[in-house]
Amino acid sequence: MNVWQKQVLIGLLSFVFFALVILVFTFSAFPLQDWSDLWAREVLDLPYILLALALSVTGGLGIGIAQGYVLKRKFHYVEHQLDEIGKGNPVLYDDVDRGDLQKIEEKMKQIEARFKKQTETAQRLASERAKEREKSLQEVVLQERNRLARELHDSVSQQLFAASMMMSAINENKTTAKESRDKQMAMVEKMIHQSQLEMRALLLHLRPVALKDKSLAEGCNELLHELTQKVPMNIDWTVEPLSLEKGIEDQLFRILQEAVSNTLRHAKANTLTVMLIERDDHIILRIVDDGIGFDVEEAKTSSYGLQNMQERALEVGGMLKVVSLSEQGTRLEVKVPHVVKGGEPS
Repeated sequence: MNVWQKQVLIGLLSFVFFALVILVFTFSAFPLQDWSDLWAREVLDLPYILLALALSVTGGLGIGIAQGYVLKRKFHYVEHQLDEIGKGNPVLYDDVDRGDLQKIEEKMKQIEARFKKQTETAQRLASERAKEREKSLQEVVLQERNRLARELHDSVSQQLFAASMMMSAINENKTTAKESRDKQMAMVEKMIHQSQLEMRALLLHLRPVALKDKSLAEGCNELLHELTQKVPMNIDWTVEPLSLEKGIEDQLFRILQEAVSNTLRHAKANTLTVMLIERDDHIILRIVDDGIGFDVEEAKTSSYGLQNMQERALEVGGMLKVVSLSEQGTRLEVKVPHVVKGGEPS
């Protein structure tokens, strides 16, 4: 029997119950001489039989509505708990006896425990891989060097070549009007400025893959402080000192590097805000800029950097969320559950 059939049955039984109670009371208090008296006698200007039916229907309807309200609250409770589990948030269970929902609540607890165990395993594996990456640092450096060579050829080198060709054309053509020459010089200046940003973004990737002897907070502070000295951009950050597994620290640091690099190369932003905090047993890394924005759905399939950050977040059991609006900037947030051995929050 499904839920709705159960509600209909409860309503019908309630109706029959109220009808029987009213009739029993009537026959006991006022024995009938003739069945026609049920129609002949009037109460509140209504035949008594109609009044009895009305009271029975009202009673059954009232119980049905009350049962529906209780059922709705139970469904809302289950929906809320499942939503919290899906988000990776800790779920609070009260001691109220929920009857037929007790088994569902037990299943939810099992699912939540399994998610915590999987997250703990993922973070442990990430830490182990981080240690293995340190052992093969030379191989990683070689891969980074090759990637940087491709980036330099595809972006900076081509931009500088175009700026050089334009400068040659300006110098050879002495008869060009001043207004036209000024526009061309402005274009050259813009190319050189963009090349500088590209170079600074690529230099971020020359840092070691791992933090080595530094904590995540120390690495973030050093990186962002250095950027304020080299980049014409307002940079503000809030970084809390956190005690994390090495695998989580390395992945979050690389996500920060990748996000800042993308901002320098593509966003054309004036301000950059970074926040690294722990709230409600979750590590939150948030990077916000006021740049030109981009199409997130398109970037998910075409951007290697965005895919790389997504994979790094998933590797430590976290979630990456990106919101970007045209000419309004981009907000990137990574949320990682912070669990310790045993599956309990720290």
